[in-house]
Amino acid sequence: MTVMKKTTIYLLTLMLLAGCEKNFDPNIYGTLNSSNFPATEKDYESYAMLCYTPFTTTWVYFIGSGYNQHSMYIPEGGAVRLFDATSDIMAPWTTGWGGEWLRFSMADFSNCRYYYRGHSGADHLNHFQKTAEVTRFTEIIGTIENAPDEIFHGDKKRNLIGEARLCRGLMMYYLLHMYGPLPLITDPDDVHDQDKLNDMERPSLDEMCKWITDDFEFAIANMAENVSEQGRYTADYARFCLMKHCLNEGSHMDGYYERGMELYNELNNGKYDLFTSGTNPYADMFKIGNKFNREIIMAVSCSETGNGEGNSGNFWPFMMLAVPTDAAKTDADGNPTPFALQGGGWGQNFNVSPEFYATYEDGDLRKDVILTSYWSTNGYEVNDSHLGSRWDGYIINKYPIETETPFQGTDYPLARWADVLLMFAELDVRLSGSAPSQEAKDAVNKIRHRAGLDDLSDEDVATAEAFLTAILEERGHEFIYEGQRKIDLIRFNVYARAVYKVKGVTPTHQYMPLPDYAVDQARSLGKTLTQTYLRPGWTEDLANIGSY
Repeated sequence: MTVMKKTTIYLLTLMLLAGCEKNFDPNIYGTLNSSNFPATEKDYESYAMLCYTPFTTTWVYFIGSGYNQHSMYIPEGGAVRLFDATSDIMAPWTTGWGGEWLRFSMADFSNCRYYYRGHSGADHLNHFQKTAEVTRFTEIIGTIENAPDEIFHGDKKRNLIGEARLCRGLMMYYLLHMYGPLPLITDPDDVHDQDKLNDMERPSLDEMCKWITDDFEFAIANMAENVSEQGRYTADYARFCLMKHCLNEGSHMDGYYERGMELYNELNNGKYDLFTSGTNPYADMFKIGNKFNREIIMAVSCSETGNGEGNSGNFWPFMMLAVPTDAAKTDADGNPTPFALQGGGWGQNFNVSPEFYATYEDGDLRKDVILTSYWSTNGYEVNDSHLGSRWDGYIINKYPIETETPFQGTDYPLARWADVLLMFAELDVRLSGSAPSQEAKDAVNKIRHRAGLDDLSDEDVATAEAFLTAILEERGHEFIYEGQRKIDLIRFNVYARAVYKVKGVTPTHQYMPLPDYAVDQARSLGKTLTQTYLRPGWTEDLANIGSY
């Protein structure tokens, strides 16, 4: 049986995890079988909701194929570890636990080839098993497509298929940015076709990009525009996802930049704007009291009562991974510190590199979510003089500790209007190849003004190249620890150079190598599954180390 094969399950327990602590809660079902489930509209909706499971925040999840997996958004093994910790945002974690935490912080992916199936040790970073989940989603999509139309009310059937296809498109999107193109099952007729299941060779980049695009386009055309449950996906979130995909892949996919611009116009519908309340709107935007403000197109909605178990809803353990173990609750004078409600964390697994911090302009309010010193339980202030001994970088306090609970109820942002504005500005110059339009400059400056900064300089907007450089820097400061940085750096073809500039090391790979067992399994089937993938331009990036 290939790693992508969907095992036929006659008895299964479905734990359906959703995205919100209210209304959109987990539903626990008992033992079900293929003769009585799904049967009703509610059954089919519950079946479709299974596709949300990898996009929740619990310690691990299991949906009936593969092994226990980390979700795309759990900090321990999801986007912030894969795409932020491996980038120029974070300094190598030399004072920490070693192992994969150190290797990933140094952009060292050489150990990935030795990962095995399951969830133990480093293997929890093996996301290749999610290829089986794409097959499972394809089976779910086919099942709903074949359901009797008469059991559904209104547009419910096509809405559910749209949601499932958005989730499948997202899964493929993340797999692409982890490993490069992968062999996947996207046609329900192929779910039980052994020849298709055994076809374990990488597709072309264009082919996989088209699979993702098709799912996002279907979702846009068929999903609900508005939902009552916060955290449940909408057609606008599908538009955002496709706009991001079009920007990432427009350099080699005809018409993608143009489609990205169309999506901007569709999203520019008056529903969204930058959050501007408070003395520091950027910092306040991420606080619990401002959940799903006007800037948020989509977020993983979390509860402070969540504990990481599958039946407790989403939780957000980020600050346990961002705060040093010896962080004190009070300072020398007895005043509360930012950690008064939590105390020390697990070891500051995530940090902000001092070199990256130095790229912020004076007066940038976004710097306020970074703490450059802290009071230790050992009775002294830890600061720059302790870098390399007590800590390796500064504390990211973007998701502040607001409740006296083990974990926070802070939401994890997935799509913000600020991102739409910066994507629009980037598309503007990538399409024209010339200096930015006034509208593109205004979009970037609007974000800078929210951060307390002046307009971009004349030099920054003089040419397309200068403007793109400025946008990349803005993106780093705006979306720090939102799980985007490595993807951005690769799109700009500076990943190797940016990492070398901050970490002093060259990434071992552009994308994570596939595990040996998958390569060996393909070989046993007479197929060649290339272990590593490189985008065009990677060699040039490596050749210019030291010039960024």
